[in-house]
Formats: sequence, structure tokens, C-alpha cells
Amino acid sequence: MDISKRINANDAGPRRAERLRLAVLDMVGTTITDDGRTERAMSHALQETGIEPGSTRFESMLGYARDTMGFSKMTVFSHLFDDAERAEKANKAFERAYDDLIAEGGVRAIPGAEETIDWMHDSGMKVCLATGFGRHTQNMVLESLGWMGKADLSLCPADAGRGRPYPDMILTAVLALDLDDVREVAVVGDTSSDMLSGVRSGASAVIGVLTGFHPEGALRAAGATAVVPSVKHLPALLEPRAVRL
Repeated sequence: MDISKRINANDAGPRRAERLRLAVLDMVGTTITDDGRTERAMSHALQETGIEPGSTRFESMLGYARDTMGFSKMTVFSHLFDDAERAEKANKAFERAYDDLIAEGGVRAIPGAEETIDWMHDSGMKVCLATGFGRHTQNMVLESLGWMGKADLSLCPADAGRGRPYPDMILTAVLALDLDDVREVAVVGDTSSDMLSGVRSGASAVIGVLTGFHPEGALRAAGATAVVPSVKHLPALLEPRAVRL
């Protein structure tokens, strides 16, 4: 399908015309494939904390985890467990399970993701890779892809104070990379929480992709200014606002 037909006519340009100097890109579901790892690691973490697989409570908790994809995993477990110690135990079990899955099978980039990051750099934009995982897991993903140093900055919730749906990681990137105006930021992700964090930050381009967890309707309802099939279509959308034309 012609991409010009796939992108909604209202997506021709984000709300404002500032040049874009920073792209904050989500990782799992946006620039790298998930391949079911997140849900498998979540299931393992729930079992490790005594939740019976197949029980009503287990399915309810797993459903909440699906709905809140993109959130800091510690935030998710803190909601699921009233006991802070149990939430911390679940989070550690999740990270161990996810790390094991990476070690077993590696991770794959979304087709076109690496080329899109290169295009952004060539166009004068800085790139931040952001995640809801902990730092160790984020580094394992980057190392598996050979992406250490690929972006100008990588952030996890612990680096910023709070994860999504709060805007802290985006604003931390703005400060760390010395931008003058948050309207010079494009936020890209595959979940409602990605969109909400972008809106809350004041970014002028909040772009959803359809390679991850949430459908187009949910992304738009959360504030997406544009939705594209995948990250490889970002250059076509963002080129009019590139710093280097």
C-alpha cells in the first residue's frame, strides 16, 4: 500500500512548525520486536510471587500488564501488589526472566529502525532510546542488537525519576541534550502510555506506530498527532521539519 494513502490526511504535519532536533524513541514494540518476551517474563514474575497460573487473579493481573504496556515495570508491579517488598521481588523476577529470554534468543530490530535512526542523525536530529525496563535489561537489549552508542542517549525510568506515562524521561532527554524548546521534540511509541507521556511533555510531534502493543484507535485517543505503520515510515512524515533540509 502506498504510504501516502496509509497515513491519515490529518497527519501531514504535527501541531507546530518548529524544526525537530530530538526524537525520543521507545524500544520494545517500536524499534525492536517483542516476540512475546514481555508477556512470558510477566507470567514468570507472577508465578514467582505466588500467583497461580490460570487463576482469575493471574489472568486479571496479566490483563492489567497488557493494558499498561510501556509503563515502568516497577510501577505496574507496585499497582498489582500492595506490599512493596513483594512488588520489588516481582520486578526482579521479571527482569531475570526477560534477561534469560534475550540470552536464549537475542532480539531483532523492527525492519527499518536502524536506517531511520541513521536518517535522523543525518537530518540533524539527536536520538534518545527510552524504555520502561531497568537499566541492566535495557543494556542487554542494546548489546544484543549491537546498538550501544547508536543513540545519543538511552534512558530508563530510574534515570529520570518516573517512567511512562509521566513525561520525566522526555524532559530528562531535553535537559541532557541541551535543547532550548520541548516543541523541538518528536516522541515515538507503540503504546498509549508513550503517547500520553509525549502529550504531557509538551512535545509537538507525538507519533504512534502499529508494530507493537496498542491499536491505532487507542494511540489516537491517548493524544497521538500522527500514526504510521512502522518506524520506517518516520522519515516521510518528519522530513518537512528536519533541521537539515
